[in-house]
Amino acid sequence: MIKSKKTLPVEFGIINADNVEQAIFYLAFHIQLLWQQLKKINQACLPIAYAPSFYQELVSKNPKDGASMELRQNLSKFAYWNGFAVGAICSKVEAIKDCPGRSRIYIMTLATLAPYRNRGIGSALLDSLISYYESHATDTALSTVDEIMLHVQTSNEDAIKFYEQFGFEREEFVEGYYKRIDPPDCFVLRKKLR
Repeated sequence: MIKSKKTLPVEFGIINADNVEQAIFYLAFHIQLLWQQLKKINQACLPIAYAPSFYQELVSKNPKDGASMELRQNLSKFAYWNGFAVGAICSKVEAIKDCPGRSRIYIMTLATLAPYRNRGIGSALLDSLISYYESHATDTALSTVDEIMLHVQTSNEDAIKFYEQFGFEREEFVEGYYKRIDPPDCFVLRKKLR
């Protein structure tokens, strides 16, 4: 059972080049590029190391999926508490392969720093995503969206319970989905929207 702590009021902020990619600095004659807040949150919370291309695509002015900046800013955002990024959600609209003309919102990452967990931050981020969909479901970019989907490692029972509280259901077991973590298996969780 997850213990509930005092809910913290959070603010949301967009993910863009200014807060994901820090300036280049010089250290011992080596130049290092630091990904700031988002990479730090993901590294602290998730068992997967995301490639720089993951972060670059989030802030790209010309994303591969063609999504507008407004849509991307509402599907991927930080949760701030007292001006400090304590959590983030990154999602995108993608086509459903078996259903021509239909799409889904795919949650790539949802993470809250450990000291701020069980305080409503992850719930606020997911609520924000669902609320945005509900208020914009007829907009062109979301008019074909039928579901929200994500992959969750089979051993991550807390995450599975968290998503089930929002109406997500386990629909598939995928063996060997993850390449460098143990267990490598995952569940596909889906929340039907239509």
